[in-house]
Amino acid sequence: MTLSEKIKRELRAVAVFEAGKGLLVIFTGLAVFSLIHQNVQMIAEQLVGHLHLNPAKTIPKIFVESARNLTDGRIRLLALFALLYASMRFVESYGLWFGKRWAEWFALLSGGVYLPMELYELAKGFTLLKIFFVLVNLIIVLYMVVMLRRKGKDNRIL
Repeated sequence: MTLSEKIKRELRAVAVFEAGKGLLVIFTGLAVFSLIHQNVQMIAEQLVGHLHLNPAKTIPKIFVESARNLTDGRIRLLALFALLYASMRFVESYGLWFGKRWAEWFALLSGGVYLPMELYELAKGFTLLKIFFVLVNLIIVLYMVVMLRRKGKDNRIL
């Protein structure tokens, strides 16, 4: 396998990962959108009960209180933000799949923006999920740095 083929394969793996994030957000947005004209607070209370969580504890209490304030207009807005975010991930994925330099910069910047927040959350407490997200994001950001530096030295790689 040549260097060019290896790089193309790695970029496509990142593209698939980004597209997966977009799909996850689309499905989440559709789930949120399906709550229009529903009693969201009642659904939240049922979910807390189904998960055997104590509704007096901080996180379940915040969840139920947030659901109480969720109007149809806010649900539409959340669904719109999910659509916009997913569209951004799909555009990035398309650019990475076809080896576009702008997409590599976009992946570097969009991944780099989340790192401080992810590291802050990790500093508050370790979980396997937090560690996984920090590592994956860090790997992608570092990979994009390497790719952009390599392409800066030799624009003929792809």
